Amino acid sequence: QVQLAESGGTRVPVGGSLKLSCALSGSTFSGSCLAWFRQPPGREREGVAALVTGEDGDAGSAYYSSSVKDRFTISQDNDKNTLYLQIHDLKFEDTAMYYCAARHSRSSCSPVLRRTDFTTWGRGTQVDVSP
Repeated sequence: QVQLAESGGTRVPVGGSLKLSCALSGSTFSGSCLAWFRQPPGREREGVAALVTGEDGDAGSAYYSSSVKDRFTISQDNDKNTLYLQIHDLKFEDTAMYYCAARHSRSSCSPVLRRTDFTTWGRGTQVDVSP
């Protein structure tokens, strides 16, 4: 079965850094869009970053929401079959459940990430930013 599993979420002070991981299994993710979403308490899930993978599995274009583009970096280690989200200068507003998502279509990656465009999801990892 195709599975995604996030890890790395924890409680972090404002201004801190954190690196989230998403283990990908059950399928190859070449020619895909890999993404990170987050859902703050009481709010809708929103896309924050996405990464295109080529047919060889290497990373291509990356996309970010305006609220995170200067602080978040999406990347992957293809050999480890893992997607990452490096976060710097955490803000209180970054508090959320963070999810990784994937779809075997590179066209799913765009400046605007739609939840319904992604077919495979992890269960989430909680990031709590303390003021």
